[in-house]
Amino acid sequence: MTRNPFLPKFSDLPAEIAIFPFAGAVLMPGVQLPLNIFEPRYLNLVMDSLASDHLVGLIQPTSETMTDDIPALHRIGCAGRITSYSETSDGRIVLVLTGVCRFQVSSEIDGRQGYRRVVVNWERFAADCHDDPGTIADRKGFLTSLKSYCTLRGVEVPWDDIEKMPDGELVNLLCAHLPLSPEDKQALIETVTTAERATLMRGLLDMASVSSMHVAEHRH
Repeated sequence: MTRNPFLPKFSDLPAEIAIFPFAGAVLMPGVQLPLNIFEPRYLNLVMDSLASDHLVGLIQPTSETMTDDIPALHRIGCAGRITSYSETSDGRIVLVLTGVCRFQVSSEIDGRQGYRRVVVNWERFAADCHDDPGTIADRKGFLTSLKSYCTLRGVEVPWDDIEKMPDGELVNLLCAHLPLSPEDKQALIETVTTAERATLMRGLLDMASVSSMHVAEHRH
C-alpha cells in the first residue's frame, strides 16, 4: 500500500498530542475510521487540530463504564490524521481519521478547552511509519478462521477485496473494524508486529467462534 503523502513522517511526529478517549474503538496505521463529533470539548479538539497538524490521538479508557468525566486510560493508542471532515447543520462534525502511528503515553499534561493532552513516546511503534508491512505466517489458515468467525457472528465482509489485500493492511483493518471486545482490540493494538498480531487475532477469532457454537448448541 502506498503511504498517504499527507501523513507526517516519523521524525515529524509531535511530543504531545490531544486525545479522544473512545471505548470499544481502536485505530491502526493506514486504516480509516469515521467519527461523529458532537460534545463541545471534542469539537474544540477537532477545531484546534485542524488549525495545527490535523493529528488526534485515539485511545481507549480502561473501562467501558465511565464513572467520572476523566476516565483512566490505557497506555497504548494510535494517532490519526483528520483526512476529511464536514460540518452539519445541527452542530456536529463528521470526520475521517486515517491512522498514522501508535504511541505509548508517557504522562498526562494540562488539557485545553475541556479536552485532554498527553506526552507520548513513538519509538516502540516506529515501524508503523515505514514501508515494512509484515506478513501472516499462515494466510490460508488465517482466512479460514476469519470466515468461520464471520459466518457464526453474521459479519458481512467483502471477500473479493479481502483476498487481494496485503497482509499488514488486512490485519490492521480487521483490528479496527471487527466487532471484537474492547479488551481484545486493546491486546491487538498493543502487539507490535503484523505476524504477532495476526497470530493473536486468529486465536481470538477461533475462541469467539467456539463460544458462538456453544451458545448455538445450548439454544437447541
